[in-house]
Amino acid sequence: MVKVKVEPGEDVAPETPSKNYYELVAHLNPIAKPLAPRKLCKRVYKLIKKASKQKQIRRGVKEVQKFINKGEKGIVILAGDTQPIEVYCHFPVMCEDRSIPYVYIPSKLDLGMAAGSKRPTCVLLVKAHEDYQEAFDECMEEVRDLPTPL
Repeated sequence: MVKVKVEPGEDVAPETPSKNYYELVAHLNPIAKPLAPRKLCKRVYKLIKKASKQKQIRRGVKEVQKFINKGEKGIVILAGDTQPIEVYCHFPVMCEDRSIPYVYIPSKLDLGMAAGSKRPTCVLLVKAHEDYQEAFDECMEEVRDLPTPL
């Protein structure tokens, strides 16, 4: 992050270097399919922000895996730039067995920031809640409509 010295009375925000969607897609894992298109990524980030305010997210490999095994339902969001892929390569199979929709997004840093954390996150489970049910259903429908990998 670039620090800028601000004189009193000036409104200057420091510039944060951020990559756009297409630059992030260049660094994906080979298993990152189905990948969310740019518009769906924005909708998913907004959904995550709403869900984190209501405390309706599960974050991290161990926590998400535990609650999927307990039978919790929602949308699983995976970061496509996680290395090594062995950390979370079992999630697509787990989700398909339990018919839970899942989608990859390009950046684990953006996924963590959307969840309100300063740390990158490679897996999130977003649960349904009445405060954002319409946005949840919209994202759920779009994620289910994405083509599944062979």
